[in-house]
Amino acid sequence: MLKGKLRFVEVGPRDGLQNEARLVPLAAKARFVEALAETGVGEVEAGAFVSPNAVPQMADSEKVFGLIMRKRGVLFSALVPNERGLERALAVKADKVSVFTAASDTFNRRNINASVKDSLTRLAPVVARARAAGLPVRGYVSTAFHCPFEGPISPETAAGVCRDLLALGVDELSVGDTIGRASPRDVRALLSILMKEVPAEKVFMHFHDTYGMAVANALTAWGEFGISGFDSSAGGLGGCPYAPGATGNVATEDLAFAFEAEGGMTGLDLAKVRAAALALEPLLGHRLSSKLCRIPSGRDVA
Repeated sequence: MLKGKLRFVEVGPRDGLQNEARLVPLAAKARFVEALAETGVGEVEAGAFVSPNAVPQMADSEKVFGLIMRKRGVLFSALVPNERGLERALAVKADKVSVFTAASDTFNRRNINASVKDSLTRLAPVVARARAAGLPVRGYVSTAFHCPFEGPISPETAAGVCRDLLALGVDELSVGDTIGRASPRDVRALLSILMKEVPAEKVFMHFHDTYGMAVANALTAWGEFGISGFDSSAGGLGGCPYAPGATGNVATEDLAFAFEAEGGMTGLDLAKVRAAALALEPLLGHRLSSKLCRIPSGRDVA
């Protein structure tokens, strides 16, 4: 179960920044993306082609894609909510796109004003067009464990949404603990169902660390179910505008440190991840939540 290199999708520039109160300047965003691409991750989610009124931090995503120097071997991906978003992603030559829904109808209605079923109907042409254009497609499933409005989500319900996204043609799933409320027991309950139907290599886990359980949840998914793909955010940046109380994603450097301490191979340069996050910190107006970012300067984190 523990063999093979772990795979990281760095979501800091998108999921990390989308909930920040202060707008991060374009040049700083581009530097952040470029710095993260040098850390050893295989993919950087560089932006989102969503409504600027809904998510002001992502309003300059076209400019970010136009400004960054792309690194060979790293995918620069974007979140798209609809066909218009896909057109914008295609125009900037994003390497990959992500679509999204949730396991909770209430959350989905608060987020995109659609039920889960209706959202899947809307996504079908987006996925089809992306695949026709030769782009790999990821499917996000938010609130896969707990919803801020409905409470616990049954693993059967979450697994069903995953199944529906795969039927649309997505290449991989990102299974999200949007409010960071899941425990290893919840992870076992969902993956015990999902792994009977879906190859482990098609599943990425997306944990937020609101209750301090993200690393434990990730180690459970990896050690007990062979999941090697994880979303994370440098510095622990993150949150969701539509999920009250949700805090940041699990910090890339903290998660990689934990995997390596357990014998995993991440291929990440933790000092570079930490430096990329700390360079952004002065622009945010608050301290980063990452444990490794709080280590005194000069201490070895590699």
